[in-house]
Amino acid sequence: MRKPLLLALLLLLVALFFFFDLGDWFTLEALKQQQAHIATLRAESPWLIAGGFFVLYVLMAALSLPGAAIMTLAAGAFFGVWQGLVLVSFASSIGATLAFLVSRFLLRDQVQQRFGDKLKAMNKGMNRDGAFYLFTLRLVPVFPFFIINLLMGLTALPARTFYWVSQLGMLPGTLVYVNAGTQLAAINSLSGILSPALLASFALLGLFPLLARAVLRLVQRRKVYRGFNKPRHFDCNLIVIGAGAAGLVSSYIAAAVKAKVTLIEAGKMGGDCLNTGCVPSKALIRSAKLAHQMRHAAHYGLTSTTPKFSFKHVMQRVQAVIRKIEPHDSVERYTKLGVDVLQGHGKLIDPWTVEVTLTNGTTQRLTARSIIIAAGASAAVPPITGLDEVNYLTSDTLWDTMAERDTPPKRLLVMGGGPIGCELAQTFARLGSEVTLLQRNPRLMPKEDSEVSEWVKSALTKDGVRVLTEHSPLRVEQGRDGIRVIATHQDQEIILECDDLLLALGRKARLQGYGLEALGVTTERTVTTNEYLETLYPNIYAAGDVAGPYQFTHTAAHMAWFASVNALFGHFKRFSVDYSVIPWCTFVDPEVARVGLSEQEAKAQHIAYEVTRFELDELDRAITDGSDQGFIKVLTAPGKDTILGVTIVGEHAGDLLAEYVLAMKHKLGLNKILGTIHVYPTLAEANKYVAGEWKRAHAPERLLSWLSRYHRWRLGKR
Repeated sequence: MRKPLLLALLLLLVALFFFFDLGDWFTLEALKQQQAHIATLRAESPWLIAGGFFVLYVLMAALSLPGAAIMTLAAGAFFGVWQGLVLVSFASSIGATLAFLVSRFLLRDQVQQRFGDKLKAMNKGMNRDGAFYLFTLRLVPVFPFFIINLLMGLTALPARTFYWVSQLGMLPGTLVYVNAGTQLAAINSLSGILSPALLASFALLGLFPLLARAVLRLVQRRKVYRGFNKPRHFDCNLIVIGAGAAGLVSSYIAAAVKAKVTLIEAGKMGGDCLNTGCVPSKALIRSAKLAHQMRHAAHYGLTSTTPKFSFKHVMQRVQAVIRKIEPHDSVERYTKLGVDVLQGHGKLIDPWTVEVTLTNGTTQRLTARSIIIAAGASAAVPPITGLDEVNYLTSDTLWDTMAERDTPPKRLLVMGGGPIGCELAQTFARLGSEVTLLQRNPRLMPKEDSEVSEWVKSALTKDGVRVLTEHSPLRVEQGRDGIRVIATHQDQEIILECDDLLLALGRKARLQGYGLEALGVTTERTVTTNEYLETLYPNIYAAGDVAGPYQFTHTAAHMAWFASVNALFGHFKRFSVDYSVIPWCTFVDPEVARVGLSEQEAKAQHIAYEVTRFELDELDRAITDGSDQGFIKVLTAPGKDTILGVTIVGEHAGDLLAEYVLAMKHKLGLNKILGTIHVYPTLAEANKYVAGEWKRAHAPERLLSWLSRYHRWRLGKR
């Protein structure tokens, strides 16, 4: 109730100002005409006139009314330079702060609630450097101060900071105007006060906060590095710890720009993706899909058959695929590129020194101007009672264990209903295992929309997976005939038996053993970095799974560009990492791919949107391929073709998504996709058709009605 009353009062005061033409009193001509009269009044009651002027100025600034420049001139004309400067300096700052507080009280909650996700970067920047931004704006008078007051009220900048920065920042401009007011008779227009030379001076003043920021950064660096002795000479420009996606890309970029770079890897080159993640899982998924197609060959007019295969041969193929890709990430390749590769474990000794324990047991120390931590992540293992007493599997250990088997697991229990769990559950079910998937959450893949979760659940169930949602593991036991998992469901205990237990409960950043704790680098779930991927120490960076927030190979490579460029050239120009358009895909069958917002995220963030859908059972190529299951769902801004997010469920969804990733990255809307020729018949045509659906839903009905009349007229009909 207080907000409507305050808003009504403010609107009333502003309306009265314009209704009674009070603005006519705040012109240069009016000021000159009243100068003698007001001077007489001031001589009779100096404190009353000064106090009245002060209150009036505060009200003008608080209500964002025009006339502040004239009032500042009047201060010089009536009170002289120094008294006028004091009056205006405090009155303008107090009035501005009142406008700031009113804007915050009336608007900030609604703005943050509606646009919170889009404003995250701005809020983070204001929390860190808000005083510098405000100081720069105050120094340069080309920015309307009342707009600054209102916009700053929408941020999290403290009111106290706003006040003192405003008072300090507006002081030079206030002095110029007050001093000009002492020569009121010689001023013919306000434009005469701000000459090009004076504006240039203000612009130079505006550079002061940037200089101050650089000085502050230098002071902070000296404080952080206090107690360490920086080497006078370095062995490398860059040391990278970890040869997964982030580490490989970082060292590749460094070598490409002719920097001296050392890459340290304790395990296998290529990291988790090549050896235990993306590559082996997709190879196994492909074999399982072919087995599934053989069982359902009648769908293609052929004779269905039960596939006969050697599981050992299937796993040998998986290893062969890894070996075929290995040269892309090998020591030999990166050595040829100019990277010095060391096989061993790297540990930070100080901000510039890394001790490497080589695989042969010897150690050596290297120094570098910059260091990138790209240690990756490992499978998360929850603290479940009895888990350590059984031989459980993870996505890391699965491959070596299965390579020794002649047959797939007879009974497999997969714990976790995220992407990894769903992919592997479906895959082993298609290879003949009796699979149970245990999920604590009410639905599978909870980060996706509920309809996507239902699609995945239905697909897994059709392939024979027993899906148990809302089941929480309580304890694990080693039984006579295998492993027993005791879980709770609706306050009741149930017993599940299996031959193999696979944990697929996400991945945990590798944080221990790299010397981060000893240096005081903050590590919680990941290594804490700023938007430039810098840690506590500006020369130590983190990228990939160890830093988050996304644990994908493609985001690790994306982050590596920013980390390496900032590490090598940050003293000239730093780049903040861009997470605005991050795609991902879960390779169940049918695939699930997404970029941008889902419906549930848009609702949670109170972002207005429209939905356009296209069902794949209407696509010619999908029908001919027998893969017409799924849909494309595009979220757009209301009334516009601006893409907010895309979800695709279907064959090759990850490939189809690429067009939308490109469109969102470069601000292209659905109209651009609609106007692009797509080959017929391809799955990619679906992207054009969904754009066509949007176009039909936003057809200009009134214009089409007139066109209909026009065409009837052309036929000679009324």
